[in-house]
Amino acid sequence: MQATDVDPNRFAQELFRQLPRHYDFLEELLSLGQNGRWRREMVAHVVDQAPRSMLDVATGTAGVALALTARTEADITGIDITEAMLRRGHERVERAGASGRVRLLVGQAERLPFPDNSFDALTFTYLLRYVADPVETLRELARVLRPGAAIASLEFSVPTNRFWRFWWWLYTRGVLPVAGYLTGGLEWSRVGRFLGPNISHHYRRYSVAWTVQAWKEAGLVNIGVRSMSLGGGIVMWARKPDD
Repeated sequence: MQATDVDPNRFAQELFRQLPRHYDFLEELLSLGQNGRWRREMVAHVVDQAPRSMLDVATGTAGVALALTARTEADITGIDITEAMLRRGHERVERAGASGRVRLLVGQAERLPFPDNSFDALTFTYLLRYVADPVETLRELARVLRPGAAIASLEFSVPTNRFWRFWWWLYTRGVLPVAGYLTGGLEWSRVGRFLGPNISHHYRRYSVAWTVQAWKEAGLVNIGVRSMSLGGGIVMWARKPDD
């Protein structure tokens, strides 16, 4: 099943509801250990102006939110549609002693419960494959940013090189379902079967060039793109124009 076949928000909630306990470990496994490096690259693009308030969208178990507390003095708000993931996130935040700086909320990226110009910086990870309208979602993310604020994202990608794309296809179609089952049971086997076809489907519909244009249509400027790990991941960043 593709996320676009049903309501994307409901699909994401059902997909991740049973996964929080093993999510952080398996996130590394399913990215061949590259997720942490990709995350550091994304975070580096939003911390240079000493932000005081930051929003992490699709925060999941608060991994990025906690990474932001290590790199900034900002107060961090994380938002996600899956309550089970946020419960796990609360546990991690409390264990890290970051409850005074990180708050986690249930909510949709397409309808953020914040006024215009609320945050000095924003991050989002693995989000646009689970929304019905990426352009409108990007506009909503830009809406809550203050003028001049930074925004950055992390997403899985499909290698453009044919050689690496072949091995990526074998890994996502063959290894991921088995690795997911061995380490996380049937629920993670389901994620393993889903992930590769979903990524391929997304980029057939929304290419990287299309996504860059969508960021522009959302009113963002100074857009940058970096392909990570032979094309298995992609980090993008931009800024909201100054008034």
